[in-house]
Amino acid sequence: MTPRSFLSSRTHTRPVMAASVLTLCALALSACGSDDADSSGSKEPAKASSTQITDATGTKVEVPAEPKRVLALSEMDLDSALALGVEPVGLTAGRGQKGAPAYLADQAAGIPVVGAVTGPDIEKVVQADPDVILAGQMADEQVLAQLRKIAPTVVTIDGTKDWKKSLTLTGLTLGKSNEAEKFLADYDAKAAALKTDLGDLAGSSVSVARYSAKGTAVMQQGVFISDVLKDLGFARPGIQNDKGEGHSTPLSDENLKEIDGDWLFIGTLDAGTDADLLAELSKKPAYQQLGAVKDEHATVIDGSKWTSLGGAQAALSVLEDIRKAMVK
Repeated sequence: MTPRSFLSSRTHTRPVMAASVLTLCALALSACGSDDADSSGSKEPAKASSTQITDATGTKVEVPAEPKRVLALSEMDLDSALALGVEPVGLTAGRGQKGAPAYLADQAAGIPVVGAVTGPDIEKVVQADPDVILAGQMADEQVLAQLRKIAPTVVTIDGTKDWKKSLTLTGLTLGKSNEAEKFLADYDAKAAALKTDLGDLAGSSVSVARYSAKGTAVMQQGVFISDVLKDLGFARPGIQNDKGEGHSTPLSDENLKEIDGDWLFIGTLDAGTDADLLAELSKKPAYQQLGAVKDEHATVIDGSKWTSLGGAQAALSVLEDIRKAMVK
């Protein structure tokens, strides 16, 4: 190459190299500018995809931050989920029911049944494809282990069976803590108003019983309805002041004095028989001797709401039932 051609080549190369360097610098500055914009907070931080909670057994469970497919494996779980505006993808039938408890039947219409009070059908649980499972008071470790392989599983009910604690935990699990707090505040306000409107009757002795072909069973302490009645300041006659061994305690006709209070609320788990229940019981000598029956202070109620596991909406509805029966 001649000196002239070599110089000519260098002359043409320099502008090209300079342009390339300028382009790279511009890209680098642009990238730096983008990083600065991100760090300045112009973009919202990404939401957490999951959150860790501690369930009623003390077990730590990682659950989706915003669950989309919730499975409710107890009456109280179904009640709580619906109260918080979440429709489960599956439910277990209520006590003595083929599907949801009678008081939730309309809200739960169309939700598939995946089990019974005795336990879930694991195959149906898998088919429901949940992203979180509300396991109620599930104590069977083998069943819990199976459920946890399907989806994050939260035991929502502790040994107290306190519906308020369960609602709070469910709200935390479903990302609905604010809704749970508002519900509880509303309940407290309505309970306080009812207690005021009851006046002297707030100190009445109140019995709650369930009737079936097997006879009469009374609701003792440690169950849902007793907690609601305690909020209203009612006294409880006989063994209803004591904690029961099971969910309800059978009574013979000879021992019906245990439900002889100022007021009697009694129902069945079969809504179809409630209409004639009081007339049927009034014919029985043992019931004829009860003060509440003599004073016409006996009221037929929905047993699936009052005398089963209960829940948030059940509690509000019980307040309404008491108001209708006792506040003139």
